[in-house]
Amino acid sequence: MRQIIISTFLIISLIACSADTPEQDKEMKPTSMELVADMGVGWNLGNTLDAKGKDETVWGNPKANKSLIDAVKAKGFKTLRVPVTWQYHMGPEPNYTIEAKWLNRVEEVVNYGLDNDMYVIVNIHHDEEWLIPTYTEVERVKIQLAKVWAQIAHHFKDYNEKLIFETLNETRLKGSPEEWSGGTAEGRDCINQFHKAAVEAIRSAGGNNSERHIMVSSYAASSSLVAINDLVLPNSDNLIVSVHNYFPYRFALAETDYVTSWGSATEKKEMDAELDRLVNRFISKGIPVVMGEWGSLNHNNSIDRVKHAEYFVKGCLQRGICPIWWDNGNFNEFGIINRTSNQWIHSDIANAIVNAQNK
Repeated sequence: MRQIIISTFLIISLIACSADTPEQDKEMKPTSMELVADMGVGWNLGNTLDAKGKDETVWGNPKANKSLIDAVKAKGFKTLRVPVTWQYHMGPEPNYTIEAKWLNRVEEVVNYGLDNDMYVIVNIHHDEEWLIPTYTEVERVKIQLAKVWAQIAHHFKDYNEKLIFETLNETRLKGSPEEWSGGTAEGRDCINQFHKAAVEAIRSAGGNNSERHIMVSSYAASSSLVAINDLVLPNSDNLIVSVHNYFPYRFALAETDYVTSWGSATEKKEMDAELDRLVNRFISKGIPVVMGEWGSLNHNNSIDRVKHAEYFVKGCLQRGICPIWWDNGNFNEFGIINRTSNQWIHSDIANAIVNAQNK
């Protein structure tokens, strides 16, 4: 009798443990804040899959291969952002069917990162010709955006949380006076509507997409006060704010009338204020932030670029922001690794970035 009672107890206990397992597994999955904290520092595969044409080499970069991403991982980067332009690989309305060959190519590059145990971000990047944030276009855009994201999300539905989706890149009204300064109220409202449509499409695409971490950006991915203040997050869990920041402009991004030095006490204080704005608007409220693009143009001023990079990365990481260097493959601009030899052309900058992560 005693053995029967013990056996019955064991069976009940096993059933109870089995019933608890899904909830326990769910609790073990990282929150978006925890995920971003673990993403460390990142690198952009810029001007490749996001090139404006059907061929990823059309902007002069070689076809991306695993050896390149292996080198990026070996240097110490933990996150790979894979910008993707889709408009040259999709059919007409009403289905906007994405070419299977292109989806498979994107997946191949994604796996280069995942096979290295990196976090990988896939987005919709240089699709400005159809992503138009005006009230006359908003309903058409939302339909197309939802159908495009539904296909992407379905293709990757079985991938785990190491794969992150970013709904938009620097979506804005091209050529408008406010293009890079935060847009108009209409434009910012349209961006919010775009994010809502994209997130809902991803969440409905099956598999792990119901809990996938998704990055949503401000108007033009701007860090300006008006852009971040008017960003409205969709009603969903596991969202991350994505912004870009080339600060200060005359040092980091200006091609003319630029300055080549950086690092004074005043400049560092201004940088702190720039990053603190993101803390006050998002992080202090429990909303994580990824700096999807940042960097500094090469003006033969490597010493100051290193100082800028080190301070920027430290500032981001101290505030819980993952900074992802924008590399467009051009050594005279933002490129820091040779994509043919996989050798670091600006190893001083790369070392400053990854070493700041380790301190």
